[in-house]
Amino acid sequence: MFNSLSDRLTATFKNLRGKGRLSEADVDATIREIRRALLDADVALPVVRAFTGRIRERALSEEVSGALNPGQQVVKIVNDELVGILGGQTRRLNFAKRPPTVIMLAGLQGAGKTTLAGKLAHWLKSEGHRPMLVAADLQRPNAVNQLQIVGERAGAVVYAPEPGNGVGDPIQVATDSIEVAKSKLHDVVIVDTAGRLGIDEELMQQAADIRSAVNPDEVLFVIDAMIGQDAVKTAEAFLDGVDFTGVVLSKLDGDSRGGAALSVAEVTGKPIMFASTGESMKDFEQFHPDRMADRILDMGDIMTLIEQAEKNFDEKETEKLKKKVESGEDFDLNDFLTQMAGLKKMGSMKKMLGMMPGMSQYKEQLANFDEREVDRVEAIVRSMTPQERSNPKILNGSRRARIAKGAGTTVTAVNQLMERFTQAQKMMRSMTRGGGMPGMPGGGGMPQMPGMGGMPGAAGGKKKKPAGKKKGRKGGQSGNPAKRAQEAQALADKKAGKTQDPVGSAFGGVDLGGDEEFDPANLPKGFGGIFPGGKK
Repeated sequence: MFNSLSDRLTATFKNLRGKGRLSEADVDATIREIRRALLDADVALPVVRAFTGRIRERALSEEVSGALNPGQQVVKIVNDELVGILGGQTRRLNFAKRPPTVIMLAGLQGAGKTTLAGKLAHWLKSEGHRPMLVAADLQRPNAVNQLQIVGERAGAVVYAPEPGNGVGDPIQVATDSIEVAKSKLHDVVIVDTAGRLGIDEELMQQAADIRSAVNPDEVLFVIDAMIGQDAVKTAEAFLDGVDFTGVVLSKLDGDSRGGAALSVAEVTGKPIMFASTGESMKDFEQFHPDRMADRILDMGDIMTLIEQAEKNFDEKETEKLKKKVESGEDFDLNDFLTQMAGLKKMGSMKKMLGMMPGMSQYKEQLANFDEREVDRVEAIVRSMTPQERSNPKILNGSRRARIAKGAGTTVTAVNQLMERFTQAQKMMRSMTRGGGMPGMPGGGGMPQMPGMGGMPGAAGGKKKKPAGKKKGRKGGQSGNPAKRAQEAQALADKKAGKTQDPVGSAFGGVDLGGDEEFDPANLPKGFGGIFPGGKK
């Protein structure tokens, strides 16, 4: 999602790097490229004009002219404005003081309302609620049957008293569902309403009647993220017809542009609350404007990654591994297997890697990454005896041949896995000594993931030759006055105990104002035991 926009903006900001002062021509050129990138991403023209106008005004102000690094300040301004255009703050569901909380879904046919109803129910279950789905779409062929199948996949109860296919009163079904939910102790009711191929009076009137009958706590407008420029027209029509309280983006993974996300919140003034990012029930997340802005600018989304890890990794196993590593014992293949199981629960490895800062430069490797490689690795480890997993040093040639045969793979694959495992052991040892996280600032490179080609700083990647010392600069100072001032400030920060923002470092040196040194111990200990000593 947002791949094309992210690539264009990243390329634009590279031209600003290293400039000690920005002229009006530099700002205009940057704004022009941002405008083109947004239009290519199918963002509505009025939104583009307002967005670029605000950036230009701030970029030509004293806010940038007086900055130590104007280029970095412009990136920060774009980040701030992106957060604003996406809604500003995270908007959470409003739950009723007296259950059940009623959530009504509205949108065009084909937007993915029914599937999204199941995903929302699945997400609410993971949050400790007891949702009930209501089949109030009685006109679309097999809509009731589809909701029952989706509900079964989500593990949620479906209230469907009418067969549908044109039979039944959707307003009566929605009204009766409230009493049924109360009697069966369901604290959330999700009403799936009918959609149409286009905006018409009949659709709006039926949706308005259902809203009046059930008085929902939330009315969520479901919109296809691939709809492009039509997103604004459709959203405005539904705002007038049903007065929705929030927006849900479906199929956000299906389009690299994602212009709907950048248009709807700005035009309607209603927040984007959730996003569907894949076909699985787990591919559904709460929408955080600040995190999405970071993703667009290739700064990663470490917070979402950590939250997913905390949900999917066993805290007892994590604590056990932490104590084991701290006591000086080596990370073994049993621990490795536990970590692999936790990673599989988190979902797509491609998505997880895509949340790391600066991953746009590895787009080709990510595209070629085979998700099945995780299963192959697991098969190799499970083909080993308990003794071999606990003490991998005993794996000689004959044992590796037996393991390869048992896993249905080659000895070469077993050898490659053991090389990666040895690196993981070294990584764990270095972190217990306070060496930091490999792949992050000060950590020393990214460990190679199974199934991916070598990356710079990764195992298997080509190492750069050490650059020779340059002559002609006294004391190692830059000949650029602005750069000398920047180096002096960096030295002053270092003496004061400050370091560059780790997210900014990953984004080619862009400092977003952070001044705390990256320390794995500050990350939650639920992160799969990868960060021993982390705090809750």
